Amino acid sequence: MTRPLAVVGTGTGVGKTVVTAGLTRLFREAGHEARAIKPAQTGHPPDDVDESQSSARRTSLVGDAGFVAAACDDPDAATCPRYLEPALAPRVAAEVAGEDLAYEPIREACEREIAATPVPIVEGIGGLRVPLAGDEEVIDLVADLDAAAVVVTRSGLGTLNHTALSVDALEDRGIDVRGVVVNEYAGETLAERTNPDELERMTGYAVETVPPLEDGDRATPRDLAAGVADALSPAFRDRLPVGDD
Repeated sequence: MTRPLAVVGTGTGVGKTVVTAGLTRLFREAGHEARAIKPAQTGHPPDDVDESQSSARRTSLVGDAGFVAAACDDPDAATCPRYLEPALAPRVAAEVAGEDLAYEPIREACEREIAATPVPIVEGIGGLRVPLAGDEEVIDLVADLDAAAVVVTRSGLGTLNHTALSVDALEDRGIDVRGVVVNEYAGETLAERTNPDELERMTGYAVETVPPLEDGDRATPRDLAAGVADALSPAFRDRLPVGDD
């Protein structure tokens, strides 16, 4: 099985989907056949789609896989094998919705997609300890898929603890961490300005920063993905697995 890259987060809403889109687009523009895999999507379909919202936000409402596909201008750039309507952790969402959700079918679906994809990128669901199915959590899937991991985190106050604990959890499971991405880094506060260096000291991994776009409210998925791709240094890109790395 081709070795995947897992884009995992310190929690919900930290920017995993945008970073996944950026990496998928980056690899594809470099000539690699990359595809994003979202193991399960909750909160789908959304209750309402407000046409006054930004293009990126409206696209994200059709699902994380839809966002990545839009960012890459290709409907085959991303896939999601399972959708659940309640906006909860997958295991809890299935219980509330009265649906069956077992871990093995999710893992097997991911393995099939990984085996068929030269550069597979698996996007996490919430944080690492989010209940996925049965007694298994997101981190269990990352470990079972033998994925290398990039950790996406917030830029402001509180991120040191959340990021360090997430890295510790990955290391405890023997998961290969390739780096940390601090999303929407504006450097406007003292905490933001000092966090990247402190995260490198605490975790021992390279830390990249992705700034917000100047006109983020009007940004398309393609704009946001390009912003991620432009922000990541060549040295960071070289640490990411490509194919059978």
